[in-house]
Amino acid sequence: MRKPLFIATLLAATLGATAAQAAVSAADAEKLGSTLTPMGAEKAGNAAGTIPAWTGGQTTAPAGFKPGGHYPDPFAADTVQFTISSANMDKYKDNLSPGQIALMKRYPDWKMNVFPTRRSAAYPAGIYAETKANATKVKLVSGGNGFEGTTGGIAFPIPQSGLEVIWNHLTSYKGDTYATSWGQAPVTASGDYNLVKFDYEYDFIYGNQKKTAAQRADNQLFYFLQVITEPPRLAGGILLVYDYADQVKEPRKAWTYNPGQRRVRLAPTVSYDNPGTASDGLRTTDDFFMFNGATDRYDWKLVGKKEMYVPYNSYKINGPSLKTKDVLKVGHVNPDPARYELHRVWVVEATLKGGTSHLYKRRTMYLDEDSWTILVADKYDNRDQLWRVDELHTTQYYDVPFLAPGLEVHHDLQSGRYIALSLRNEEKTVYTPINRTPADFSPDALRSKGTR
Repeated sequence: MRKPLFIATLLAATLGATAAQAAVSAADAEKLGSTLTPMGAEKAGNAAGTIPAWTGGQTTAPAGFKPGGHYPDPFAADTVQFTISSANMDKYKDNLSPGQIALMKRYPDWKMNVFPTRRSAAYPAGIYAETKANATKVKLVSGGNGFEGTTGGIAFPIPQSGLEVIWNHLTSYKGDTYATSWGQAPVTASGDYNLVKFDYEYDFIYGNQKKTAAQRADNQLFYFLQVITEPPRLAGGILLVYDYADQVKEPRKAWTYNPGQRRVRLAPTVSYDNPGTASDGLRTTDDFFMFNGATDRYDWKLVGKKEMYVPYNSYKINGPSLKTKDVLKVGHVNPDPARYELHRVWVVEATLKGGTSHLYKRRTMYLDEDSWTILVADKYDNRDQLWRVDELHTTQYYDVPFLAPGLEVHHDLQSGRYIALSLRNEEKTVYTPINRTPADFSPDALRSKGTR
């Protein structure tokens, strides 16, 4: 386990192809569902037997599950195999990111409890069918800053470039139309925080399994509605976002509602490295869900694939047995209820293009092969110093099904602060399907949603 598992030389040559390269051959596409999973991952386990074969993922709910509520852990009987800490991290360094190693050096009490690997990611049959069809027809456009040829499924299940891998993250199935609530906490170096609470509504146009092909608007990815509910000084603020598959052709559109002024305004700065909502400067807008939005400010290099310890099946740290105060600790979240597993990940390095600007000069992202979700990201400042380290603690929503984002943590190594998003431990509902029309996500609808 000391050597990363990188793609063979022959395949690596393919990965160096330009972003404009066409879709793959029909023969390659036939691998999806045979040697590859329907999402494009390697179906087989690894040679060491520490990563099992994918056998369909977790689609069965354990006893006690109530739709809409928290998700009981289907792997609760699993026990810790070993723990990686600052005392023994050299033994496992080849399967860690530089950021994870830096966290252990910065915080000697931060650790990774490693459990058996469970390849739980699973998706609807419709997503699998669309993904296979995409392999031979979807192409990047606009210099790689968009794609055409589909309105659902993983855009590039057999990727040829770093941009294609990132678009897989951006287009991965994240549910249909639903409501959820969670908290966000910017945590000081001493461990203090003020919790900000949000209600969210998502209407995913791209890939929505409840919409017909005609209802999946060309180039539209999703509608996103965010309402601040606490604290009182921020309550009532609303953010509405429209996102697109080609954000050079159609840049992200956003509007805000200010309850004090009772006015709806265009919000042109809800993108790139502008500060995230109520984030106290600890995350950028495009940090949300580990990366979102336009891709045009970076050159994207596909480094290869490796085996890595990543957060996975994180039911406990996301679950109702803990309070928010149990999760948030000095310097980092509580490592005791966190779960890490060995998974194969795609490694993509983003380097800032000349003539553009961003707080992060370089970003290295590690994407789960079974879901195309970014699970870990290392981000570097303009001095090429490691600055921020992000981790996403996912769970499988087995009733939908999809691998869902859970607790998201952005650590600032330089200030000793961090911000935690998607804190749902004390929420009563987690995923509530709703019925909405495009009119419900119009700027004119914002004022009527305002609480004051």
